[in-house]
Amino acid sequence: MTLDPFYLIVDSAAWIRRLVPLGVKLVQLRIKDRPLSEIRAEIRESKAICAAHGCQLIVNDYWQLAIEEGCDFIHLGQEDLSTADLSAIRAAGLKLGLSTHDEAELATALAAEPDYIALGPIYPTILKAMPWAPQGLERIGQWKARIGDLPLVAIGGLTVERIAGVFEHGADIAAVVTDITRNRDPESRTLEWIKTTRRLPRN
Repeated sequence: MTLDPFYLIVDSAAWIRRLVPLGVKLVQLRIKDRPLSEIRAEIRESKAICAAHGCQLIVNDYWQLAIEEGCDFIHLGQEDLSTADLSAIRAAGLKLGLSTHDEAELATALAAEPDYIALGPIYPTILKAMPWAPQGLERIGQWKARIGDLPLVAIGGLTVERIAGVFEHGADIAAVVTDITRNRDPESRTLEWIKTTRRLPRN
């Protein structure tokens, strides 16, 4: 499976409506702590926007809603993986991405036969409190050696200036949140990400 090297992660359909038309081809909708009716509406709007622009939408956590809304890709953290119905997810034809932070989580993730593995945080991140120390670039190479042909997503503290090192160490995809959403000019920063990720060589 081939996924775009630039993986945008946002928390609303408004962000998707704002940035996907710029040329984003891979985006995750990650919404926390809102009523299910609102999340369903956000998924529905995001799916329509992505379909219109040839962008792959990945829904975070809410696999039941993703199935009901006819989505085709979800991302789960380790806690969500432990309670998700993987057989229902597979029966619905959904592709699956999984987060990992240590060796035990990697083993758990690989047993679920995902379509990509995410490793993070690579660098310190301001997005949320993390119980894990930054993984560093060397860990990317170790993870890639373990997972083989599965796409490896690097996440956590990434900026345009750090993309090259992430790809040099074996990542296939660079995921970003705050370097874009907290930038003074998110549109220009998005275009920088698109340009940079598409011209850099990847392993």
